[in-house]
Amino acid sequence: MRALDVGIIVLFLVGMPLLGVWIAGRQRSAADYFVSERRISWWVVCVSVVSAETSTLTVLSVPTIAYLGPMTFLSLSIGYLIGRIVVSFVLLPKYIAGELITAYGFLGKRFGPGLQSTASMTFLVTRLLADGLRLFATAIPVKVVLAAYGVNASYWVIVAVLGVAMVVYSFLGGVRAVVWVDAIQMLWYVVGAVVVIMVLSGKLPDGWFASAADAGKFQIFDFDASPFTSQYAIVTAFVGGAVLSMASHGADQLIVQRLMATKDVRAAQKALIASGVVVFLQFALFLFIGVMLWAFYKAAHPVNDLGLNNNDELFASFIVNELPSGLSGFAIAGILAAALSSSLGALASSTVTDVVQRVVRRPMSEAEVFRQGRIWTVVWAGLLIVCAGLFATLTRRGNPIVEQGLSIAGFTYGALLGAFLLGLLFRKAKQLDAIVAFGVTVVVMAFVILGVKFVGPDAQLEINFSAAAPAKKIFSLAFPWYTPLGVLITLVVGGLMSLRHKGYQPPGVEDDVVAVKAA
Repeated sequence: MRALDVGIIVLFLVGMPLLGVWIAGRQRSAADYFVSERRISWWVVCVSVVSAETSTLTVLSVPTIAYLGPMTFLSLSIGYLIGRIVVSFVLLPKYIAGELITAYGFLGKRFGPGLQSTASMTFLVTRLLADGLRLFATAIPVKVVLAAYGVNASYWVIVAVLGVAMVVYSFLGGVRAVVWVDAIQMLWYVVGAVVVIMVLSGKLPDGWFASAADAGKFQIFDFDASPFTSQYAIVTAFVGGAVLSMASHGADQLIVQRLMATKDVRAAQKALIASGVVVFLQFALFLFIGVMLWAFYKAAHPVNDLGLNNNDELFASFIVNELPSGLSGFAIAGILAAALSSSLGALASSTVTDVVQRVVRRPMSEAEVFRQGRIWTVVWAGLLIVCAGLFATLTRRGNPIVEQGLSIAGFTYGALLGAFLLGLLFRKAKQLDAIVAFGVTVVVMAFVILGVKFVGPDAQLEINFSAAAPAKKIFSLAFPWYTPLGVLITLVVGGLMSLRHKGYQPPGVEDDVVAVKAA
């Protein structure tokens, strides 16, 4: 790396926040700050949605998945598209037509403020963990770049600098700045990926493509693996991926906030469905890079033999050590671009609308909501930095970090999506039923993810909370099934409890049931 590369990276880190503030202009109200008064074009929101869910986890970790195995991760994106289509016609009309600020406002209307606050708090904790992991992933290429210059900066320092860059445009520009910066940054990292492919193609030996095909690197669908323990078995990818996408794009304020910034339901639907197609193409692009990296390194050396701290440094290491000066800095800036997609606005809006307003127990003025939104933007930035630093301290070599990120969502996504579906499908369900079902689901899923393993050749059930791994081989439930299992638990528990309420009919539920059946 030479000074040119560092200059490009610094220019990006300074210029992107300033560009976002300039594009957004002055924010005058809470509605403008949180949902941009619903006037952003659908194609800009589409790109922002893709950028928001991509982050550095995709750019760094997805190539590692294809380096270590086949391209079966791509089958998940087909399930993601199916889930987005369902959300577009079942949940989005409720949010847009109801002129809500957060997705959890629907739960407040259907069940009451107790469940709204419960769901929002769950989102806040889950998003803090997931985005803390994402911010840590962003620090990986920065650390590699600095190490090339002999600078041994700690992850804590790096995530603090990145967090400050993220908070600048989120604080001053609101969701409009976030959406537009997302769009620009997605273009940047896609162009960076294309540059990497062009350089790699000139470094690979003749016949590499045929060798990769013979090795099964281009396999997309896995029909033979166990659907319960294999993360990318065809049934797991389609069903689990679809339900996971329904939760992430229908019950996660990070995505819903962007969709509610469009002018109407049709625009939001176009943005969401189109984002599924773009994600498929994007996954294919980065998986293809992983196969090319496999051919470049001859697949003879494990990632650990390349002198890396963890598997996810593979792509960043290639960029720093193999790309020409200038292109290297551009590509690293592209990786950072995927990381600076801010969730701070979603965290702040959910905190103020779903929690703070419930705590103060009085109507808050527009100016108060606006001021609280900016205050909580800064607070959440600090918490994300701390969380990312802890991940940097605790994370060691293991599964690609993108899989770890998706697993975090499994603790709560099922309960969140299950609460929405409970309100739509069970007309007699009341707030207490939903809260109990919600709590039971989170506890059971924590038990499943942390403690329940299938051990030995006969896949016998064993409970293990010990830090030391047992000598026998352990088979865990594949992470795409976490969300469907959580939804099922929520619906069963909440549905059974709702049987107590004979003759109860909440207002407006009949219309919701008709909408679900029609979809």
